Amino acid sequence: MTKADLVADINEKVGLSKKESTIIVELIFEIIRSSLEKGEKVKISGFGNFNVRQKKVRRGRNPQTGDEIEISARSVLTFKASPVLKKVLNS
Repeated sequence: MTKADLVADINEKVGLSKKESTIIVELIFEIIRSSLEKGEKVKISGFGNFNVRQKKVRRGRNPQTGDEIEISARSVLTFKASPVLKKVLNS
């Protein structure tokens, strides 16, 4: 599913224009994005949790040469599906 598919579904199910549906989808994504940038958890009941996690600097290995390299610290986005979503997917 793409963003355009979401817009089309909202347009079809709610009856808003495509322009209004696009604005709503963009606003929802912007709210989620800004919350994650601030380090906040995003919990969507019945769907799941988005969380930003900090990874530390660590040692790695270049698989082509075998040389050890340092992998820099970074932020990673994690998603954990809710039990409700897991149940729907597994039934």
